[in-house]
Amino acid sequence: MTIPEISTLRIQNQQIEGPVFQTAKDLIAWMGALQAQDYAMAKWAIGQRVPGTTNQSVEEAYNAGEIIRTHMMRPTWHFVSADDIYWMLELTAPRVKQVLKSRDRQLELTETIFSKSRDMLERMLSNCLSMTREELTQEYANIHVATDENRLSHLIMRAELDGIVCSGPMRKKKLTYSLLEDRVPAKTILSRDEAVATLAGRYFRSHGPATLRDFVWWSGLSVTDAREGLEMIRPAFLRETIATETYWFADSLSSLPAPAPSVHLLPAYDEFLIAYTDRAAALATVHTRKAISTNGIFQPIIVVNGQVEGLWRRTTVKDLVKIELNPFHLHNPLTTLAIETEAARYGAFLYKRILLSTRQLPETSL
Repeated sequence: MTIPEISTLRIQNQQIEGPVFQTAKDLIAWMGALQAQDYAMAKWAIGQRVPGTTNQSVEEAYNAGEIIRTHMMRPTWHFVSADDIYWMLELTAPRVKQVLKSRDRQLELTETIFSKSRDMLERMLSNCLSMTREELTQEYANIHVATDENRLSHLIMRAELDGIVCSGPMRKKKLTYSLLEDRVPAKTILSRDEAVATLAGRYFRSHGPATLRDFVWWSGLSVTDAREGLEMIRPAFLRETIATETYWFADSLSSLPAPAPSVHLLPAYDEFLIAYTDRAAALATVHTRKAISTNGIFQPIIVVNGQVEGLWRRTTVKDLVKIELNPFHLHNPLTTLAIETEAARYGAFLYKRILLSTRQLPETSL
């Protein structure tokens, strides 16, 4: 296996090429979880991987509580299947809360305040109610809990990690919060060993070839727990060592590269890049700072035959979406046509007309 082949296998195992799932919930269960702090882009990450889905159909699954958006694993939002949320929270939330402790102290958020917050949320969101952040801000003011300096985000995040609240249905264009037990009444609980092994299996099956370091980063687990998970599933996976790195992947998922040109406009924070510590298999070092800023902002990317070859951005105005393509270099006419076709697919996902423009990025920009 070569470094370029790693990228080819990842794009297939992540369902970007040759997708087999028909629902957002099944796709996310396969992935384990899907990073989702940019809600609009995360819906397109699903649209890339589930043929025939639209922005509306993904949102319907979200509103129905089939997929949940909440904080878990690393301290950021993820989409997770409703069937998996309880055991995944139980496994990963303690480490996330430990990571957040220092900042919570700086914000003077004590366990007493978190308890007061939890009581208010359970009272206000009972009977399947949902509330926006603006509405919750007012309720915190009513109980004299400060929400400035990003305290609101930490209060709600803690409630998510404690399994109290999660994403509620959209209200027009506004995100809401609901009680988790109302959104997902049926609880699936696994033993710790079962949970670690299940999460490891989901990750290496859907994201492989990947290393133990990749799994530690993606899951937020300790190195010890991640290694134990890998040991439990190891008989079902192959491994290959390149230089000093050992990559794990499922033999049943190994296949030939897709016919060229294979083109995808992947969203910001897509699992194709963010799920690994070393992104060199898909992203040349010279372009790293174009696609990933120094403060960890992941840009939407143009991927050609498994390699990041540019960026793209969109602006939505009523029934029109303006897409600006920023390739790193000139493409041949066949690849250019494939990129334009992919842009049209994004327009169809949104049910909007598209207006394309191209501005090539300087080769040396950082």
